[in-house]
Formats: sequence, C-alpha cells, structure tokens
Amino acid sequence: MSNYFPNLSLWLMILLYIIAGINHFIQPRIYIKVMPPYFPVKGLLNIAAGIAEITLGVGLYFEETRFWAAWLIMAMLASFFPVHIYMQHLAPFKIGKITITKPLALIRTLLQFVLIYWAYTFTR
Repeated sequence: MSNYFPNLSLWLMILLYIIAGINHFIQPRIYIKVMPPYFPVKGLLNIAAGIAEITLGVGLYFEETRFWAAWLIMAMLASFFPVHIYMQHLAPFKIGKITITKPLALIRTLLQFVLIYWAYTFTR
C-alpha cells in the first residue's frame, strides 16, 4: 500500500506531460496566443515545447532517466514563467469557451510552483 500513492503520482505526472505535449500539436493556437509578443518563431517554440513535454513525460517512466527528466521538467516549467506573467497582463481573455480572468491567470502562475515541487519529488 505504501508504494501505491508514489506510483499513482508518477503515473499522473507522466500522463499530464504526455497529454499536454500532444495538445501542443492538436491546439497550437491556444499556446501561441499566450506567448509574449517578444517571443520569436512562436510556432516553432510551440512545437519544441510539445516535443519536450512528451519526451520528458516518457523519460519519467524509466527509472534510469527519471532523475534527469524531473530536473528538466523543473527547468522547462521555470522557462514558462514569462508566458504565465504575460497571461496575467492579457487577462481577461478567452481561450475557446473559457475566460481567463486575472485571478485565474494568477492561480495558473502559482500552480507552476506546485508543478515544480511535484517534479522535484521524483529527483530522490
């Protein structure tokens, strides 16, 4: 029973990053819309982010690569901070049927710290 929750947590994280990575290819406009205007070649950055999320999600699966995948996920999440700060600047705005308000954008930014800590738990 003691191994159940760590395994569940790991599987949830693996699925989160693989699904998020795939979504970069299914709905690229969502990600490109929230990139700051000073980001160059937004389409290419979106593709790179999608590939990175999928690759690192798979990397978490293997015990031999989990440590580095987790550290690289933390670095990747830190690199997304300009996007989340820009989302706060843009708010309110719509993504599909969802309105991103200033409080929601702030919560999304703060969630990055939770995700970074979650990834950190797989570095031990």
